[in-house]
Amino acid sequence: MTRRTGDHPDLTDPRVGAPLFSTWRVGTPERQRLAVEAIARTWERRDWPTPGLLGYHVYAGHDGSTLLHHSQWTSESAYEAFVKTRRQERVDEVDTAVPGIERVRLDRFRRYRSGTGEGDTRVPGCIVVVDVEFEGPDPQRQRAWVDAVFEALENEPAPHPGGIGAHFHLSTDGTRVLNYAEWETAQAHIDALAAPGDGVGSATELWKRVQNFPGLKGSTVSRYEHVLGLIPA
Repeated sequence: MTRRTGDHPDLTDPRVGAPLFSTWRVGTPERQRLAVEAIARTWERRDWPTPGLLGYHVYAGHDGSTLLHHSQWTSESAYEAFVKTRRQERVDEVDTAVPGIERVRLDRFRRYRSGTGEGDTRVPGCIVVVDVEFEGPDPQRQRAWVDAVFEALENEPAPHPGGIGAHFHLSTDGTRVLNYAEWETAQAHIDALAAPGDGVGSATELWKRVQNFPGLKGSTVSRYEHVLGLIPA
């Protein structure tokens, strides 16, 4: 069976071999709500599709028009088997309930590094997704950029207290890095961006190195609220 949960996913779960992230554009806050309800109905009325899926989580974009989907798979082969046998019936049912959903993209990642405070039990009130793109595939550059971010974080002179954790994922095609960052509230993230410096970091040489890293093409920052979690019962 399938069970709904309000718990956030554990991004550091060692069983997760293939974290997937996808974005839907639905248009309005009302259609966000209707799409989430349709997803919940579609999944809860069916058995959990496979032990290879550990959890499926949906987030409403603060832009009022998008949904972020994060699914935690044990392997890419488990996801591919689901696509062949179980995915389309779910897609069709959701699309019938909420016509016109634009499925923007689905990307495959591997988690590389996470930074969290030891013993921190705060529940994130906002998820900030930083999507970084590089000029062409280069797995070594992906890792080097993330390592540079951690060096800057470890030497940050004025860390913002609203940050809870950051989980850096490398796209399997070698071109992107996704940071799933957990914040206490959206306002805490907004306040951090408003502080001196470019982004959430201070104006240090280490942060300047991150921001001007060779091959860095661009980045986007989006805020989300966790609105639905589905796990095996």
